Amino acid sequence: MGLVLKKPIVFFDLETTGINIANDRIVEIAILKVFPNGNKESKTWLVNPEIEIPKEASDIHGITNEKVVNEPTFKQLAKEVETLIKGCDLAGFNSNRFDIPLLAEELLRVGIDFDMNNRVAIDVQVIFHKKEQRTLSAGYQFYCDKDLENAHSAEADTLATYEILLAQIDKYEDIGNDVKSLSEYSSHQKRADFAGFLMFNENDEECFSFGKYKGRKVVDVFAENPGYYSWIQNADFPLYTKKVLTQIKLRSLNTKK
Repeated sequence: MGLVLKKPIVFFDLETTGINIANDRIVEIAILKVFPNGNKESKTWLVNPEIEIPKEASDIHGITNEKVVNEPTFKQLAKEVETLIKGCDLAGFNSNRFDIPLLAEELLRVGIDFDMNNRVAIDVQVIFHKKEQRTLSAGYQFYCDKDLENAHSAEADTLATYEILLAQIDKYEDIGNDVKSLSEYSSHQKRADFAGFLMFNENDEECFSFGKYKGRKVVDVFAENPGYYSWIQNADFPLYTKKVLTQIKLRSLNTKK
């Protein structure tokens, strides 16, 4: 059936220093840009994270401190990354919960704005788990009948993810083959931020999903306890979460004028 595109889509994968979205850093990024006409463009970079890579992380992806010491920092690569993904939809494996949020943090950290306005995201892992309940390597074997060599290499994982999505489109007629349908199918409960600290309720209003105000609308909490906004801004929350809360606060102030 094939993947139907109205604009380019970027498949990407990150290898990182760990799994903390707010604090960990990228050590490798691979991007596969697929155009509506079927053309492809790919780039892979090793990245100096400017912090120590824990042995536990190196044991998984094989990237050590010595390997990246002379590589560019993300700040040096950020403009090129931004140019590649600009105006594109996004896709990956576990990307909704990890890769997109962490990439957003890295971009915001170096002063480049990032949001999901006018783009959607496809998480191939979600489609896979809803349909088959497997890992990436097992998914590659299941859908493509291939062994995933160099697993946890960003480039290998990115190419495998793209191939899996094409195979999923052929296998499951009910998931659709356009970006909007695939994005909707591969999404969980609708989040207002990447990390899931803010969720939309049934009326599409942002609510807190944690702490003493869990389930409460953000605008109501800020009206009741204005200091809660300042507390979050000074606490260890992802930059993108803070950005969304600032947008909500400004929107609320504008409606009162």
